[in-house]
Amino acid sequence: MLHLSSLISNIGSRNLKVTVRVDVADLRNHRTNRQPHQEFRTLGDARRWSSPAARSRGGGRIRRMGCSISGLNALYESATGGGDVWINERRFRVLRQIGEGGFAFVYLVREQQPASDAAPARRHAAHVSEDGIYAMKKVLIQSKEQLDLVREEIRVSSLFNHPNLLPLIDHAIIAVKSTQGDWSHEAYLLFPVHLDGTLFDNANIMLSRKEFYSTADVLQIFRQMCEGLKHMHSFDPPYAHNDVKPGNVLITRRKGQAPVATLMDFGSARPARKQIRSRSEALQLQEWAAEHCSAPYRAPELWDCPSHADIDERTDIWSLGCTLYAIMFNVSPFEYALGESGGSLQLAIVNGQLKWPAGPSPPYPDELRQFVIWMLQPQPAMRPHIGDVVLHVDKLITKYLS
Repeated sequence: MLHLSSLISNIGSRNLKVTVRVDVADLRNHRTNRQPHQEFRTLGDARRWSSPAARSRGGGRIRRMGCSISGLNALYESATGGGDVWINERRFRVLRQIGEGGFAFVYLVREQQPASDAAPARRHAAHVSEDGIYAMKKVLIQSKEQLDLVREEIRVSSLFNHPNLLPLIDHAIIAVKSTQGDWSHEAYLLFPVHLDGTLFDNANIMLSRKEFYSTADVLQIFRQMCEGLKHMHSFDPPYAHNDVKPGNVLITRRKGQAPVATLMDFGSARPARKQIRSRSEALQLQEWAAEHCSAPYRAPELWDCPSHADIDERTDIWSLGCTLYAIMFNVSPFEYALGESGGSLQLAIVNGQLKWPAGPSPPYPDELRQFVIWMLQPQPAMRPHIGDVVLHVDKLITKYLS
């Protein structure tokens, strides 16, 4: 284990002592007489040591968090005020921030000229941006629990390969130690960029303009979401997304064509099927759902779980029904309860108290409303599985788009 310590002055508005832990393999001149520790006086020295050129000369290989990631590069740039971030051996220029939430920030980045011919070979051809523009999510990690969650998000995201699921292209995790001696981490996750925003963003704009999607667009957007979710539900064991909502559906507009829908954010995705056999297990599930599943789209059984229940992927079907409603009317189906005197979002959801918007609304066929009702059954056993949902939406597409 190699420890690197250096005092970096005036990072932001404070001094920060940074320590990076790395494993060193195949060090030249250390095969027979290895030293337990080695110290670099500057991050620049460490970065030069960890560069591809140095490694080609036998300088060793840095590994971190189970990934072959040159974390020192990213740390060096942030510590010295540079505008670049390194992920593995790929260098990205930060252009601007495009979003934030909780402990995460999303940046628009452009890939710089690869430093070696080896870097492009690792990329999936379908995920290479022609103009080098990507979205980079930076997560500030303050606890072991948060670190475990990020690692799980990376693991789960790497399982899926579908055109309607946002792919994780690359990632890095950096360990940092402050002057107070506390360890923290920063994670960098690289994704394709979608600059047209999410369904939630578009809904807010359309609501302010009193605009609605056409029946054709509603069905085609929804079908793409279903295809992505079907891919997850088809795993063995099936995976539930657990946070299907308009804010997690990216939209790409195409002139003269229906928008492309891409389901994202797999931080809450887990194996879908759980056997609940005690009150304690039921309360644990409810507590987990309260932290990971957005309240307006959370299934009734995750609000009030019985002490004896079999939970499955149909929790996502409830969320899918709520999202279809939101695509149609630009609002979620149960948040009306928050505006009522004595209203309760939980009671509205658990009792399935669905209300249709008052006033002028788009002339959607009644079959579309019945489709929503079919998915919003409070009893999970009464809800369809994703395969049935896809078959039904295909029938509606054939009827209304042909």
